[in-house]
Amino acid sequence: MQVQPYLFFNGCCDEVIAFYQQALNAEVILLMRFKDAPPGAGGTPDPAMADKVMHATVRVGDSHVLMSDGGACSEHRAHAGFSLSLATDDVAAGQRSFNALAEGGNVTMPFQATFWSPGFGMLVDRFGVAWMVNVQQNPA
Repeated sequence: MQVQPYLFFNGCCDEVIAFYQQALNAEVILLMRFKDAPPGAGGTPDPAMADKVMHATVRVGDSHVLMSDGGACSEHRAHAGFSLSLATDDVAAGQRSFNALAEGGNVTMPFQATFWSPGFGMLVDRFGVAWMVNVQQNPA
């Protein structure tokens, strides 16, 4: 069993995917556009939605993040009530990931050593997704 986050981006999913590819070396596993849906599978899409992302599966490291433009015709809303947690094995990788995700976003806790980790920081990326970047300590 797995729990996979599913994020809705109100029309900018292609931009989000490109950002995560650059920032996190993410890989697109599957991408379907609304225009690709077969007839009868939810009706004829609004022409404004035809080229928007109906569903995408993006691999980040060993995890999958699912994405869609879903409500592309509504006003952009920030994601709230959760954070994606990115675990790295070393401080340099954690710092690189943190800096890349923070570009154009808002740092809520600078990347720094804590009592539980040699590197931890929190931010909200430019798309409104909250992230916690945590360097995992090796058990002694």
